[in-house]
Amino acid sequence: MPVPIDKRKNAMPARELQEQLNTLREQLDQNPPLSEAEREDLHALMQQIELELELETKTKGSNLADGVNLAVDRFELEHPVIAGTLRNIAQTLVNIGI
Repeated sequence: MPVPIDKRKNAMPARELQEQLNTLREQLDQNPPLSEAEREDLHALMQQIELELELETKTKGSNLADGVNLAVDRFELEHPVIAGTLRNIAQTLVNIGI
C-alpha cells in the first residue's frame, strides 16, 4: 500500500526532529550546570515532543511549540547550546505542522 503524500512529506522532518531530540539528550548527558527543576522540565518537554511525534498529531494551535519556545527563552543566556537545539526543535515542529 503506498504511503500517502501527506505522510511522506512529514517523514523527513519527523526523522530530523528525532535526531534533534537525540542531540538534546546527549547535551543533557554531558551534565551542563542545570538545576534539578530545569533538567526535569527539559525531560518532560522531550517526552511531550516524542509523544506528539508518535501520534503524528497535526492539530493547529498546539501548546507544544509554545512550550519549546518558552524553554528557548529560559535557557538562552546561561545555556546557549541547549537553547539552539530547542530552537531547531521548535522550527521542525512548525515544519511538520505540530
